[in-house]
Amino acid sequence: MNHQIRAPKLRVIDEDGNQLGILTRAEALAAAEEAELDLVEISPQADPPVAKIIDWGKFNYQRTKQLQKNKRNAKSLEVKQMRVGLKISDHDLEVKAKKVREFLEEGHKVKYTLKFKGRELAHRDVGFNLAQKIIDKFGETVLVDQQPIFAGKQLTFVIRRSQNAKAKNP
Repeated sequence: MNHQIRAPKLRVIDEDGNQLGILTRAEALAAAEEAELDLVEISPQADPPVAKIIDWGKFNYQRTKQLQKNKRNAKSLEVKQMRVGLKISDHDLEVKAKKVREFLEEGHKVKYTLKFKGRELAHRDVGFNLAQKIIDKFGETVLVDQQPIFAGKQLTFVIRRSQNAKAKNP
């Protein structure tokens, strides 16, 4: 900015966006002082470097406000979790699936956790069958991000909404 610019020649753009041409650093600084604005190096890698005559305070304020606005509008995606027991009834499974569909429509990923209790640990195949039943229930609307994995006393897998589901339901 201003006297910190070290390039001997600059391609200068005025405050209205018009090109003033390639000027020496002294000529560019004089043009900026004449307009009572700042000379800011926009693209130092270009040959010659590009500098713009702008009101630095106003420019910085607008840039900060735009960054804050972008941050506000950015949607943070979470991994929602749904816990299910091995002895869950079909109706209860459907109620939980309805809630999971809401999460998926919002763009979240969903981590299903199937809990094993006591002697259920001897029947891991029942858990894997239930996991496949849940995945099949959603059909082509979901993709499996993480395949069912047995760890400790629980079986977990992660699903997310597929791209073609987004095209059908914008």
